[in-house]
Amino acid sequence: MTEHIDTDVHCAPASLEALFPYFDGYWRSYITDANLKLSPSAANAYPPGAPTSATPQARAAGAFPPDHVDLLRKQVLDRDGLRWALLNCTTSFDISRNPYYEAALTRAVNDWVRTEWLDQDDRLRASMVVPTLDVDAAVAEIERLGADRRFVQVLLPVRGQDARYGNKRFHPLLAAAARHGLVVGLHAWGRISSSATPTGFAHTYLEDYVSNAQIVQAHVVSLIAEGVFRDLPDLRICLAECGFSWLPALFWRFDKEWRAVWREVPWMKEAPAEYLYRHFRATTEPAQLPESGEQVAQLLEMMRVPEFLMHASDYPHDHGDGADRLLAALSDSDRVSVLHANAAAFYRQL
Repeated sequence: MTEHIDTDVHCAPASLEALFPYFDGYWRSYITDANLKLSPSAANAYPPGAPTSATPQARAAGAFPPDHVDLLRKQVLDRDGLRWALLNCTTSFDISRNPYYEAALTRAVNDWVRTEWLDQDDRLRASMVVPTLDVDAAVAEIERLGADRRFVQVLLPVRGQDARYGNKRFHPLLAAAARHGLVVGLHAWGRISSSATPTGFAHTYLEDYVSNAQIVQAHVVSLIAEGVFRDLPDLRICLAECGFSWLPALFWRFDKEWRAVWREVPWMKEAPAEYLYRHFRATTEPAQLPESGEQVAQLLEMMRVPEFLMHASDYPHDHGDGADRLLAALSDSDRVSVLHANAAAFYRQL
């Protein structure tokens, strides 16, 4: 198999108690006294019985996502052709609104990932998680871990903020990531206490699941329209597990409307699509594609897929065969770009 880089592989501690070695005494007591628990279904983002939550192979293997590096070796790392895998732990996405606890939890998750995963296998890279309620604490965490080059990304949930990530509130966080050469990953899901759609809460799991692609579009527009890339020309953004086939329609409109109302955003010196293809990449999973091979080919023409997409299994989640059909529609050289070269260029390497 062609050498590949997997840009979205999930891991998760089995319980909060698994993180206790990385909390200080105060927070261990806080968790115990309050009887805090991790959501067994990641706040219903991945209900254990839902087909999308795990591939049949992952279910047969046991814990999903893997909670130990030995499980990950068997399930992912020992596959032929794997160069390295990027770990994304979303455990901190579903938490209370206590900013001090969020800061302690993200620090504990990062130390757990570093000690029990990165130190155990040199095929692993990781995203660090940071608090989003306290930007100063997020910057401090990036400064604490930024020198460890095994961390290649800062992971942010797409859901759960009352402001988009292009808002000036988040500029210090984005600046810290750029300063350390870290990609900022916008990953599906987040706080369940926040509305999943612009018009209120979803009433079914299906609506909630589909909404991630809607939410991330607002972040993409915000990051471009609010002048982030004027001040941070080296900032790179990965759209992880949020799809990508919605991009052509969004940017047809974005490019058109920018030309009409450019005076509102004088810091934008180029069409929005130019910022998109320079600063953003997306993962191949999930690939929501039409059934027709001809229509898939048309989508490839609408997007600069060979330079924009990065391979991801999103292990252990199961999104069907869309990504495989996408790869099959590419030329040999374009397939190498998506499987390996794009991620190698986008993420900093040792």
